[in-house]
Amino acid sequence: MDTITHGIAGALIGKAVLRGSDLFPPVDMDERRIATWAVMLGSIFPDADVFVDLISHNEMLMITWHRSLTHSLLMLPIWSVLLAAGTCAIARWRKWDAPSLLKLTGLYAVGILSHILLDLVTTFGTMIWSPLEWSRPAWDILFIVDFTFTAIVLVPQLLAWAYEDPNRTRRRAVLMWAIFTPAPFLISRLAEVVGAPIAPMAVFLATVLFTVIFLLPALRGWGLRVPYLAWSRAGLAMAMVYVLAAAYAHHVAFQRIRDFAREEKLDVDTIGALPLPPSLWHWDGLVRASRGVYEVRMDLGDRLLRDTSATDASAIEHTYYPDAPPNNFIDEARRLPDVQKVLWFSRFPVTRFHREGPDAVVEFSDLRFAQIRKDRPNSFTYQVRFASDGALLSQGWLR
Repeated sequence: MDTITHGIAGALIGKAVLRGSDLFPPVDMDERRIATWAVMLGSIFPDADVFVDLISHNEMLMITWHRSLTHSLLMLPIWSVLLAAGTCAIARWRKWDAPSLLKLTGLYAVGILSHILLDLVTTFGTMIWSPLEWSRPAWDILFIVDFTFTAIVLVPQLLAWAYEDPNRTRRRAVLMWAIFTPAPFLISRLAEVVGAPIAPMAVFLATVLFTVIFLLPALRGWGLRVPYLAWSRAGLAMAMVYVLAAAYAHHVAFQRIRDFAREEKLDVDTIGALPLPPSLWHWDGLVRASRGVYEVRMDLGDRLLRDTSATDASAIEHTYYPDAPPNNFIDEARRLPDVQKVLWFSRFPVTRFHREGPDAVVEFSDLRFAQIRKDRPNSFTYQVRFASDGALLSQGWLR
């Protein structure tokens, strides 16, 4: 999941469960405020591993290093203690009324754990048992960037802030409404660019929903009667319901791709149902068979796919991505250390081969990362180029 959403979710947990206060209230630092900061910083800390990738020239770090030690359940206690000790030192220097070292350790642990769990529900894979084991569990429940989930964890916190001060309620509510009203249009434009268009009716309904959410509580001041804590807890409850709904949708999608594989009598190596933007109705069913990958794009709202009594797999539209026939160039590419890392990381790899003039080109693509727009290459395609005599010319991620 994206780092911004991790931080927003961490702040919500700090407020809803640990009774933290806003990050930037017009008062001095106290225990409640530091509690929210600790959970929020803990929830974004694991993504600090990207800085190693930024300063390194090793392009393999994104798949071999990212989401490893900083995302490890085994390392979680160590990171929590170190972050808590650092916070205690800053609090003593600034003379803040801070929680104890033990309590801060627990707060950071909650934040880091929330990050690990929210990464687990995506498709990238998280090495939660590193350094003892370097596998990448992935639950395939939410897309890596899910604007709906982000809104669910963010909006209740803004409502709590807007309706906390009776003297500023109307101005804050209108400000939030003015900021969020264009958001559905901007998101729909972004979705159209990447090839995952959102229906105009959905954009309209989202705009109406934001208007109701931010302005309706101002009527007769009933929003002022909702306690600050209640807003945060409602947001946390809705976020949990959303994840459960996505988990159920994943179950339905996985059952359908499994039925497809059974009806096609496929020799299954790996099978999965992966979320697709823009909503939890859309799923990408993938089956890695002996000589290639089968893909079934699913809309759980489609009437044909709702008919679970249908047993004819050919009635379901699917795409087959065959591996290139074996040859010496492919065999040589597979022996390269970096290619072996790519194949270790890939769950649904497809091998392609073609010639560009005298050069032989071998490509390895992981179809787990959906090619939403067909006019753009898969974002996880590794290319190896050989001369006609077999000499290695270049290798690297296809840009």
